[in-house]
Amino acid sequence: MNLIVIIAATLVAGIGSVWLAALLLRVGVRSGSGGVNSQHLLSLAAGALLATAFMHLLPEAFESRIEPALLFGVLLFGLVFFFLLDKAELWHHGHEHHHGSPAPGPVAAGQNTGHTGHDHPHDHAHGHAHHHDHGDHGHSHSHAPRGRGGWAVLTGDSVHCFGDGILIASAFIADMRLGLVAAIAVLAHEVPHHIGDLVVLRQSSANQRAALIKVSLAGTMTMLGGIVGWWLVDQLHGWLPYFLVLASSSFVYVALADLIPQLQKRLPARQTAAQIVWLVVGIALVTLVSRLAHGEHDHGHSDHGHAEHGHADHGHAHEGEGASAHKD
Repeated sequence: MNLIVIIAATLVAGIGSVWLAALLLRVGVRSGSGGVNSQHLLSLAAGALLATAFMHLLPEAFESRIEPALLFGVLLFGLVFFFLLDKAELWHHGHEHHHGSPAPGPVAAGQNTGHTGHDHPHDHAHGHAHHHDHGDHGHSHSHAPRGRGGWAVLTGDSVHCFGDGILIASAFIADMRLGLVAAIAVLAHEVPHHIGDLVVLRQSSANQRAALIKVSLAGTMTMLGGIVGWWLVDQLHGWLPYFLVLASSSFVYVALADLIPQLQKRLPARQTAAQIVWLVVGIALVTLVSRLAHGEHDHGHSDHGHAEHGHADHGHAHEGEGASAHKD
């Protein structure tokens, strides 16, 4: 039963996020007024990831009897590990693409052809909303030969989704509530990523449906990662706290190294307030899902506890009878 739930949750997080990203692109993702504000999506995702890591996964891991210093060491190792994956352009999809050609669809309305020497995976997702002083708009900053950017996106996306699947499975094995929260957090942060993926692939191909199919296939790697994670953690159940800490380090790294920096540009007070509000909404969303799942979990646990209590009382009665017989 646990495996079925993991497969369902990873499919929703992996493929559902792709379709939701495509829907938002159709509606129109823009950095300014009108359409769906991508800054709000980034804030929501960052809040969901940080809340999941610090309020759910880490507390669950630290409830084990493992030394806190060792778990903090694993957390540090995880942050460095994901930094190295990021440098290898695998964890954050390694978007290697060329500026200068507007993306098809509604997103083009909000694009700015400016760029920085510091690429973020969501630059296309929020219409190149960063305002820069560089003037060489047509400059290409891909380190790969032209035409290979799409494959770089899909490779990085697949590796990232596979890792997300393992993290979701680890959370589900620890607790059903944790699994639901982790799946929601992954869904929230994959939507902005997949928006960027779709825009990049649409630039290299006129067939928008083909771009959606390719990114959806990469999203199925989340399910494969979930199955592998289920098998791996089941075989190494004693290592579950370490898996949870690694999941936390992944969420913290993505939020602080990838999402938050894109929200740090100077904005008017109203837009800054909106970012904070959506960050809080992300935290509240995770908390609400956790509370709802926790209520169901407690109900089932309470029934199970009553059954165990009755069994214990029955056992005590037998012990009392045995003692009485022995005394007679």
